[in-house]
This record gives sequence, structure tokens and C-alpha cells, in this order.
Amino acid sequence: MYSPLTSMGRVALMLDLVSQRQVALGSNLANVHTPGYVRRDINFGEYLSSMNSPLETKLSQKLGPSAIIEEHYQEQIRPDKELLEIQNNALIYNIATRRMSNIINEMKTAINVGK
Repeated sequence: MYSPLTSMGRVALMLDLVSQRQVALGSNLANVHTPGYVRRDINFGEYLSSMNSPLETKLSQKLGPSAIIEEHYQEQIRPDKELLEIQNNALIYNIATRRMSNIINEMKTAINVGK
């Protein structure tokens, strides 16, 4: 059954994941010339592509409140790739914040109709 509170929780988890990924990508970019630094990333594209709705279902079920950072030992850090991934992360952040705004507006509408 649909509940705005469960949807809000799922979007909050997604925002947490986006935040953690931003930290990982920023660290990669900051350490591009650090010898021995291992590239880190959080891959949640597989979860987003399998969702029935844009921001719900498997993401929150599989990842929970915090994501696991994947370490890529053999992968070279390329600044152009890191900047592209930061831009992709920003798009996902925009989608999540719009969804949260829609949920809040739905709740406001329900409250105002009930008055």
C-alpha cells in the first residue's frame, strides 16, 4: 500500500546514498596524483534501472541506510571520468529532491482538503 511516509523514507535513503557517492568521487578527484590511492565509487545504477518507479523499490531494500563503497584496485583515476560521474550524481540528486518536494506537496494537499 502506498504511504507518503514510506516514500519519503526511501527518498531520504537515496539522498544519503547520493551524498556518500559525492564524497567518494570528490576523494578520487582530490587524490588523482596520490601514489597508491585506490579509486572508490558507489554503483547504484543497477538499482535505479530496475525500479518500477523512479526512486522507489529495490534501492532502499537492497542498500539500507548506508551504501558500501566499492574499491577499484586496478582502475586508473581519470579526472574527466570523475567529473562526468559527479555530474551524473548531481542529476540523480535533482531527481530525488524533486520527488521529495512532490511527496511534501501531496501531504500538504491532503491536509488542506481535510480542513
